[in-house]
Amino acid sequence: MDESGLRTFVEGLPKAELHLHLEGTLEPELLFALAERNEVALPYPSSDALRAAYHFADLSSFLDLYYAGCTVLVTEQDFYDLTWHYLTRAAAEGVRHVEPFYDPQTHTKRGIPFETATNGILRALTEGESALGITSRLIMSFLRDDPPMSARATLESALPYDTLIAAVGLDSAEVGHPPEEFADVFSLARARGYRVVAHAGEEGPPAYITGALDSLGAMRIDHGVRCLEDPALVERLVHDRVPLTVCPLSNVRLRVVPTMADHPLRHLIEAGLLVTVNSDDPAYFGGYITDNYLAPALALGLSARDLVRLAVASFEASFLGTGEKAALIADVRAYAETHGVGW
Repeated sequence: MDESGLRTFVEGLPKAELHLHLEGTLEPELLFALAERNEVALPYPSSDALRAAYHFADLSSFLDLYYAGCTVLVTEQDFYDLTWHYLTRAAAEGVRHVEPFYDPQTHTKRGIPFETATNGILRALTEGESALGITSRLIMSFLRDDPPMSARATLESALPYDTLIAAVGLDSAEVGHPPEEFADVFSLARARGYRVVAHAGEEGPPAYITGALDSLGAMRIDHGVRCLEDPALVERLVHDRVPLTVCPLSNVRLRVVPTMADHPLRHLIEAGLLVTVNSDDPAYFGGYITDNYLAPALALGLSARDLVRLAVASFEASFLGTGEKAALIADVRAYAETHGVGW
């Protein structure tokens, strides 16, 4: 396939997105609309000027702008609109299931009640399933650069939502904040029935991945690209079928790798790891799910068959039930066969 044909193929390919920060889908146009709605002053004169500022030296420089953008999210309707805008975009790009993150602490520390953000997001996710056919499992993430006691308070705030929030995660600035600091909070979360994921091995060392597995009970590692520096860890991840939710465009934009040609995605696949491809914070990193499949395919020489296998992995690594996974993987197989792509 040429590039145009490959893009069309990827857009229609059934897939899940498992590493997506809802606050990171806040496009400048919506950000300015919400700022006007809520009378929030912004330090940029226009959406074009804001987008021009999206040049990041590292994760911390991105987070500064990311958290500043979140100040426009004030009402339940704002969080609904944020989520709905993402879902409509995802549906147009073949996403059939999503397990998005949100960061309650980012909002509660601004005086926004836990219920405001959560209710708006859940309402949009519910409508996304009925209107767009996208199923979902919501993940509540704790900020690792806030004290563990703040995560504990957030967990307690979520008590009325225990059946509506599927998992807890750990995100934000990684370096200097090892997962072991949050072991007690995650133990409580597991006891309440939450599944566990954690950002690790993006900027932090492979030891953070091991810590997320051993101290937090992580079932899935978000990013995890630095696992290749530790062959024993790779062997463990392969043996235990621990999924990695890799975000290629994010890794380039945040200087985890210099260029897409340097991205380790092919090496991760060839090592036998259960790898998925995702968009992370697409409003800031230059592309949604299709571009995150397409960019490494072009730079690394991945075939359409490779991309089909990544789509299958996205469902296998999800928190869907066995029957739901099987049905969606069958849809991937049928789509591939219709387009003459081998399994």
